[in-house]
Amino acid sequence: PCHRDICCICLKAICQLSGLHIVSLVSQTHETIALAVNRIGGKSNSGEGGEDPIRWTVLDDADSNGKSASFPYLRGLQNGDTATSKIKQVASGRFGVTPEFLVNADQLEIKIAQGAKPGEGGQLPGKKVSPYIANLRRSKPGVPLISPPPHHDIYSIEDLAQLIYDLHQINPAAKVSVKLVAEAGIGVVASGVAKANADVIQISGHDGGTGASPISSIKHAGGPVEMGIAETHQTLVRNELRERVMLRADGGFRSGRDILVSAALGADEFGFGTVAMIATGCIMARVCHTNNCPVGVASQREELRARFPGAPADLVNFFHFVAEEVRQGLAELGLKSLDELIGRADHLKQRDSPLAKTGGLDLSFLTTYAGEAGTSSIRLSQAVHSNGPVLDDEILADKEIQDAIRSQGTVTRSYEIFNVDRAALGRLAGAVAKPYGDNGFKGAINLKLTGSGGQSFGVFLATGINVHLTGEANDYVGKGMAGGEIIIVPPAESPFKAESASLVGNTCLYGSTGGRLFVRGRAGERFAVRNSRAEAVVEGTGDHCCEYMTGGCVVVLGTVGRNVAAGMTGGLGYFYDEEGDFPEKVNTEIVAIQPVVTAAGEQQLKGLIQQHADKTGSEKAKALLADWSAAKGRFWQIVPPAEKNTPQANPYLSAEPGVEAAAAPVQVAATA
Repeated sequence: PCHRDICCICLKAICQLSGLHIVSLVSQTHETIALAVNRIGGKSNSGEGGEDPIRWTVLDDADSNGKSASFPYLRGLQNGDTATSKIKQVASGRFGVTPEFLVNADQLEIKIAQGAKPGEGGQLPGKKVSPYIANLRRSKPGVPLISPPPHHDIYSIEDLAQLIYDLHQINPAAKVSVKLVAEAGIGVVASGVAKANADVIQISGHDGGTGASPISSIKHAGGPVEMGIAETHQTLVRNELRERVMLRADGGFRSGRDILVSAALGADEFGFGTVAMIATGCIMARVCHTNNCPVGVASQREELRARFPGAPADLVNFFHFVAEEVRQGLAELGLKSLDELIGRADHLKQRDSPLAKTGGLDLSFLTTYAGEAGTSSIRLSQAVHSNGPVLDDEILADKEIQDAIRSQGTVTRSYEIFNVDRAALGRLAGAVAKPYGDNGFKGAINLKLTGSGGQSFGVFLATGINVHLTGEANDYVGKGMAGGEIIIVPPAESPFKAESASLVGNTCLYGSTGGRLFVRGRAGERFAVRNSRAEAVVEGTGDHCCEYMTGGCVVVLGTVGRNVAAGMTGGLGYFYDEEGDFPEKVNTEIVAIQPVVTAAGEQQLKGLIQQHADKTGSEKAKALLADWSAAKGRFWQIVPPAEKNTPQANPYLSAEPGVEAAAAPVQVAATA
C-alpha cells in the first residue's frame, strides 16, 4: 500500500478519544472534538452523564464560512459533519442513561474506574448542575450528583456481566467496552471481563486523567498504562481469551511513539484525551475547577466561552501528524502495518540506565513475547457478541407488535416468563426508543406475563410499554427505565400474605429516569438506588432504600431496613411507620424527615397509594385508604435539601407567583 493508505489506516486505528464528560468540558469543546474524530473515522467518547440528541443529526446547513444555525457557537463546520460521540459511556448505568441514548451508540462503555483515581468516587457540586446539565442527567438544577466508588454499584463480576448483558440486549448492534485501570493484578480482572462477554477492554493509565481527581490521586494513584497493557495482554493470551476482545489503551498519550510502544505491548486501539484538548485550544492553565478557563475550553461562563479558539480541522491536522509518526516508526522497524507490531513486545528493549537506583530494575516482563494472539484487524472487525436467543425475539417477531410500533397503535399480548429470561423487554424498549425516543411513542404495548422474571426485568423500559407480571422477579427490576409501567403481583392462589412476601429482588429501579413501578409485596435491599425520575409504590424494603436518589418519588407501605436515604440529594420518599421506629433507620447526613404537612404532599402520597390499590388489588393499600385520616399521621416524608421549597414539602410555600418561599421548619430525625 502507498504512503497515504498506510497513514489513513494508522489514523483510524489510533483515533479513539478518552471519556471527557460534558461538565469537565463545555459543549463547544466536546462537540468540536467529536466532529474532528468523526471526520477521520475514529470514535469520540461522550463521558458520563448523557448526550444532547441534537448531536446525533447529520449537518446539512453549513455555509461557506463554516457556520451553522444548528451549532451557532462552532466554527469550521462542513455539511455531512456529525457531533455524535460514537462511544457512549454509561459508567455503571447512572446519570442520563436512557433507552434513546443507548440505541444511538456505536459502542457502549462501562466505567469500572478511572486511571487517575482508581477505586475512588467523585461528586458534581450542585452549583455546576445547570438546567442544561440537569436535563442531560435527568436531575434537577442545583442538585448535587454523587458518584461513589464503583463497588457501590457493581459488587461483583456477576453484576458486571449482567450490565454487559443488559447493554447487548437493548442495542444488539453496539459493542460493549469495559474501562479498567492499570494496576497490579489487572490481567485476572480482564480475563473475567472477557468471559463476561465484553467486546472491548480498555486499560487506563495514571498519566493524564481528569480535573475531578484530587491532586493526591493524580500524583500517586494508579499505575503506568504500559504495565497494565502488558499484563492484560499476556494474561489473556495464556488463558486463550485474547481473540475474544479488543484491547484499548489510554492515559497521557501524546505522540506516535506512545502508540508504537503500546501496540507492541498488545493494544489494538489507542485513546487520547488531554492532548486533544490542547489541539483545540487548551493552554493548560489548570483552573478548570474554578469555572475561569481563560480560553473557554472548560468554563460555563458565556464571556469566556466566546473566546474558544478551536475548530475541528485543528484536531484533524494533529492526528494526521500522529499517524505519520506511526507510519515512520513502522517503516524503521521494517513493518508494513500495525497488525505486524501489535503484541510483539520483543521489538522493545530496556534502555540502559547509568543511574544506580534504576540499574537493577528488571523490565523483562515488558519485553517478553506472549505468543500468538491472532490478527488485530480481525479482532477490530469481528461481530458484536450476542446474548443468544431471548424472549424479546419472540415478542418482536409478532406482526401485530411490529405494526403497533410502526403505527403507534395499541396491542395486548400474553407470555410465560422464566427466571432465565434476563433483561426481558430491553430489546423491545430499544425498538420503540430508536424511532420515537424515550417518551415520544403515543401507542401502547400491553404485556401480561406469568412466571418468574430474571435479572433486570423491564430494563430500560420506554414510554408506551405497560407490563403486568403475575409472579415474581429477581434483582434490578426496572433498571434504567425511562417510561412505561411495571406492575408485579403474586398469583391469586398464593398461600402467603402479599405484604409480607418478597416479590422482587435487590437494586430495583437502579438509575431509572422515568416510568412507574407498583409491587404488591416487598423488595430487597437498595430499592430505588440512583432513581432520578421514576415513581414507585412497594409494601416494604430491605436496607439502604432510596440510596443516592436524585429525583422521583417512592412510597413504602411497610417496614424497611437501616440506612434509608443515604446519599439522597433529590426526590421525595414517603414511609409508613407501622412499628414506630422509622426515624431511627434514616441516615440524616443529607436529608431531613417530617410528617406529611402539606396538601400537595398528601395529594401526591394518596394518589400513588390509590393507583397502587387499583392496579395491584393491594389489601394493605385499600386498608390505609379506608381509614386515611389515621393512616396519614403514620407516614414520614423524607426531604432532601433540593426539595425543601417544593409544594409537597414546604407548608409555607406561597401560591402567589413571584413570592419567595419561606424556609420550611423541617424536623430532623434522631440518629440510630
